[in-house]
Amino acid sequence: MTEGLTVPAGAAEPPGGTGPITRRRQLGVRLFALRDTCGLSAEEAGQRAGVSKATVSRYERAKGNVRWNQVDQLCRAYGAPDEERRALVELAKNSRDTEVWWIPFAGKLPGRMRTLLALENEASRIRHHTVGVVPGLLQTLSYAQEIKATPGNTFPPQDLHDYLRVRMLRQRILDRAAPPVYHVVLDEAVLRRRVGSGEIMAAQLDHLLARGQEPSISIQVLPFSAGAYSAGLSTFVVLGGPDPSLDVVFLENQVGSSFLEEPPALKQYTEAMAFLCQEALDTTASAELIAEASRTHLRGRK
Repeated sequence: MTEGLTVPAGAAEPPGGTGPITRRRQLGVRLFALRDTCGLSAEEAGQRAGVSKATVSRYERAKGNVRWNQVDQLCRAYGAPDEERRALVELAKNSRDTEVWWIPFAGKLPGRMRTLLALENEASRIRHHTVGVVPGLLQTLSYAQEIKATPGNTFPPQDLHDYLRVRMLRQRILDRAAPPVYHVVLDEAVLRRRVGSGEIMAAQLDHLLARGQEPSISIQVLPFSAGAYSAGLSTFVVLGGPDPSLDVVFLENQVGSSFLEEPPALKQYTEAMAFLCQEALDTTASAELIAEASRTHLRGRK
């Protein structure tokens, strides 16, 4: 699951800026465009450049690190202008995962989780719709500790400690000098469902109110009174940057997670998010509803 990550104490704060995975994706898009213009199959391109078909495909799909000399060979095989060839080689040289905070612990992280952390770390825009719990980037530690694990998926105490620590470390992206623009649409059920005690819920909701005052963070609530929407039946995250064509949709359920990059899927989820923002309460009315829910949890505390 998204938050099922471990990292030892003492990890450095994540750096900002465009990172390795974004550069690899930019490289992949441009390499594919060059090959497509030449009308070559991946196998034919590999034969011309002296690399395998699998390497051609892997580079275009931004899977793993790349070798700049092979990128140079591919560009020459495609007849790319020298200026573009040099630009792509430079992208390749700067596309290795060497400066991100989780790299020393990558062996402990599932591949999809490393990808999510990279995308989240590099995003300048994050749009999140959630129907279950408060997003991990906005959770308090006390709230996170009270989320119940599915039987059979519980953690030993030390693993649980690391799991929660990583969740808190991830939140540092919101505290950067230039944080990502973070727009959240919460189903009202997230506010009403008690996680832990009334005090814990009130503190969590008060934390939402405080973070929602920050210029880079917008929090809207889709109230029960709005009814049900097909676009609002599942949790999803859209992570992106300056180039919308490189946006990625992250989906998660009990049995796994997936990333969607195809244009039709991006269009569908981008439009869904825009629609939900339109139907949800504005940020002022949302804050009022969050404050009311906080007071309700305190009145009903055990």
